[in-house]
Amino acid sequence: MPGNDNSVTRRKLLQTTAFTAAAAASGVLAAPSVLRAQSGAVKIGFLQPVSGALAYSGQQGRLGASIAVDEINAAGGIKEVGKIEPMLGDAQSTPDGGNAEVEKMNSAGVCAIVGGYASGICLATTQTAARYDLPYVVDVGVTDAIVTRGLKNTFRFGPGFGVIAKTALANLIAINEKAGKPAKTVMIVHEDSAFGSGLAKLLNEQLPPQGFEVLETIPHPTPTRDFNNVVLKIKAANPDIVIPANYYNEYVLLARTMQQQRVRPKAAIYSILGGAASSYKFVKEFPEAAQHIMDCNHWFDPRNPKAQALKKKVEAQGQFFTYEVYLNYSATLLLADAIERAKSSDRAKIIEALGNSTFAGHVMPYGPTKFVNGQNQGAAPANTQVIDGDIQVVLPEAFASAKPVYPMPRT
Repeated sequence: MPGNDNSVTRRKLLQTTAFTAAAAASGVLAAPSVLRAQSGAVKIGFLQPVSGALAYSGQQGRLGASIAVDEINAAGGIKEVGKIEPMLGDAQSTPDGGNAEVEKMNSAGVCAIVGGYASGICLATTQTAARYDLPYVVDVGVTDAIVTRGLKNTFRFGPGFGVIAKTALANLIAINEKAGKPAKTVMIVHEDSAFGSGLAKLLNEQLPPQGFEVLETIPHPTPTRDFNNVVLKIKAANPDIVIPANYYNEYVLLARTMQQQRVRPKAAIYSILGGAASSYKFVKEFPEAAQHIMDCNHWFDPRNPKAQALKKKVEAQGQFFTYEVYLNYSATLLLADAIERAKSSDRAKIIEALGNSTFAGHVMPYGPTKFVNGQNQGAAPANTQVIDGDIQVVLPEAFASAKPVYPMPRT
C-alpha cells in the first residue's frame, strides 16, 4: 500500500500490464520480471495472455487478480505466511507461450499459479506445472479435459463446459417451451480450438434428442477478421436459433456483421460461453448488435454486496466488470485461503489444502465449494440477456432481475 515498500500495489501490476502490451505492439516482448521474494512474503505466479489475440481478456483477468492481491496485502497478507509477491507472466495467447512462463515461474520458486484463461493454454500449462507438483488454480478454461486427466495439482473453481452446456440446454428448452416451442432449428458457429470444438461436439450430441435440428456447424479460427461468408450461410439457412461460441473479438465481429446484414434468427441468438454476449464493453460499444442476445456463462452474484463493491471498484478505474475480472479475483482469494490453512508456502501442503477447500469468500452464485478430482462441484453458470442497454439475469429465477424476451424481435 502507499508508503509500504514491501507491497506490490494494483498500480504496479497494471503498469506491468501496460508495459507488456506496449512491448507486444512494438514486436519486442521481454520476459516478465521476476520479483525476488522478500522476508515475510509468498510468491505466486499470475499467468494471463496479455498480448496476442486474447490480450483483452488476459488484461481483464490480471486486473481481477491484482485487486485481490491488493486487498489481501492491505489486510496484512496471508496469515502466518506473509504478503503476496506476484510474478506476472504473459502466455502470449498460445499454449507454448504459457508453457514457457510456467517454466520461468517454477525456476523462480513460486508456490502456486493462477490463470491461463483459454482452454488450450490451460491444458498445456497445467500439465507442465504438474511435472513440478506446482499447484495450479485455473481461472476460466472450460474444457473438461483440464480436470479429467488426474492431475493432482490442478483445481478449477468455475464450471466446465459439460456443466455449462447441460445448464444452457435445460434453460433453452424451458424458455422455448414456455413460449410455445417456436424454435426447432439451430446453427452453431464456433471457434476451432479445444473450447469451441468441444462445445460444438457436445451440442451436436445433445440438441437432436431434445427436438432441435442442427442445420449446420461452422468452425472458424481465432483470430478471424471477416464473417461475411458465415453470415451469408446463416441468412440462407434461416435458422430459428444461432448459437455462437467464440472469444471476445470474433464474437463482436460476428454479431456486428449479422446486424449490418440485417440477419436475425427467428427466435434467438443464444450463446453458450459467448465471448462478448455477457460483456458490458460489448453492450456499451455496440448496443444495437447486442440487444436481446442471450447467454449462458460465468456471472457474478448480483445479490452479493461484495460483488457489487468489486463492480464499483472496477468501474471506478474506467474498466468493465467482465467475467475474467471476477473469476480471477475469486480464484486468487481461493488460493490465498488454501495457503492460509496450509500455514505454509509448501506446494504439497497447498495442494492438500485446496483439495479440502470449503471456500465461501467469493462473489459467484455458487453452492458450497467442494473439489472432486480438481473440479469445484458447487460451480454453476447463469443465463443473461441484453435488454435495453443493460445485462439482466433471466435464470435461475432465484436471482433473476428480468424475464427473458423470447422470441427476440426481428426488427
